Amino acid sequence: MVPLAFLDEGARGRIVRITGGHGVLVRLTAMGFGPGREVKVVRNQMAGPLVVASGDTQVAIGRGMAMKILVEVE
Repeated sequence: MVPLAFLDEGARGRIVRITGGHGVLVRLTAMGFGPGREVKVVRNQMAGPLVVASGDTQVAIGRGMAMKILVEVE
């Protein structure tokens, strides 16, 4: 498992776990990120926010939040 923030552009992974408090979990779940969900990193310049696709939706999330999403790389 690696944090989502460490994936290169174009990499895909499956969310295994979300670390952090209840507020983080609720917010990420509302954005469509939850365990078992497949994600693809659309943009990651290793600084600043990432653009991540989950299903048909693309969202920009902060690097700190992306560090709390642990994925299994496919």
